[in-house]
Amino acid sequence: MADYFAMNVDELTAEKTALETAYKKYQAMGLNLNMARGKPGPHQMDLAMDLLKMDDYTTDEGTDARNYGNLEGLYEARKLFADVMGVTANEIFVGGNSSLQLMYNLVTIGYIFGFQDSPCPWSQVEKRKFLCPVPGYDRHFAITEDLGFEMINIPMSESGPDMDMIEKLVAEDDTIKGIWCVPQYSNPDGYTYSDETIRRFAALKTAAPDFKIFWDEAYIVHHLTEQIIETPVLLNEAKKYGTEDRVFMFTSTSKITFPGAGVSAIACSENSMKYICRRFSTMIISYDKMNQLRHVRFLKDKQGVLAHMAKHRRRLVPCFDAVKTAFATELTPCGDIAHWTNPKGGYFISLYVLPGCAKRVATLCKECGLTLTGAGSAYPYHKDPEDSHLRIAPTYPSLDEVETASALLCVCVRLAVVEKLLADKQ
Repeated sequence: MADYFAMNVDELTAEKTALETAYKKYQAMGLNLNMARGKPGPHQMDLAMDLLKMDDYTTDEGTDARNYGNLEGLYEARKLFADVMGVTANEIFVGGNSSLQLMYNLVTIGYIFGFQDSPCPWSQVEKRKFLCPVPGYDRHFAITEDLGFEMINIPMSESGPDMDMIEKLVAEDDTIKGIWCVPQYSNPDGYTYSDETIRRFAALKTAAPDFKIFWDEAYIVHHLTEQIIETPVLLNEAKKYGTEDRVFMFTSTSKITFPGAGVSAIACSENSMKYICRRFSTMIISYDKMNQLRHVRFLKDKQGVLAHMAKHRRRLVPCFDAVKTAFATELTPCGDIAHWTNPKGGYFISLYVLPGCAKRVATLCKECGLTLTGAGSAYPYHKDPEDSHLRIAPTYPSLDEVETASALLCVCVRLAVVEKLLADKQ
């Protein structure tokens, strides 16, 4: 292999022929591989099967978890999530299996009713806007797109989103109602916001009195190294500036126990807790408290959660390493045709290919039996301005499948780049 940018047309043409031959071999294999969504694999979910063995549903307070009541969640569950998130139990609301549903519900509350500090419902704000650090989580962006918000891209770096840009925008524009954030092991880059970034979020001066920070701690305990990274707790930092009512922090056990049958939680100020409970009480009497109690008995506390996640880490690290090894071996020698992130936690690796090639790579992979998240999905409206980003999820397939998928992906990246370089030269 040699630097593609140093090759002439004849050399690139020969390389294209060789890559097409390799690609056809993969096509003949009849592959059915998937690195599209960040799903735990079967061996990860097997780790939590003891959770289902409980048969006593009497809480510590002597109440029956099988019955109605406790809209905010069982106190034991609120304590568990408070321990994990670094807040107090009375600042925790425990929901059902989906933190995404809680996010959707809260944005919808803002849209229909506004919040306790809103001059009017968000639906009455013309040209309402939401800030979106990019690349980011496609399902976050889908919520605000669905409700008619204009979404504004905020560039990401290893320390978090561009705070200078955020501070200027929110100070000047009262139609900006919120921002999506994945502060620890961000989706998809795997970056963790710096302490300074978190404190700047807490201290934001906003034109909108009802600006909200949707702070998705989806990967707060999902470490891929022995280092347990912990950062300042946004809700606690916000109290120092009197801005705690703008903070909604979310997490869930979706990638700890069972994605389809886990438990989710919100951490927020006591003022916000009273308000959202009033709104939620019209919709539901209580979430699944039997499941909440099962999780408490199984996980016990933060140390129990971390011990359980160490078992996940032993399953995941070889899969992440396989992807990065393939990239280093097959892409690095070809010159600056791609670069990728090296996350210390979370569920994804970001692969950045030569601009103008990401969609072609995804198409080549799909035609050969490898499904990736759609190119551009990590940007609002699915529009990656560079057409360069691909989100790689190595968690669900077996290690053998990850190795095969990574090798095929490298062939597709190289082929797409050679095609583009040839087209540019010709």
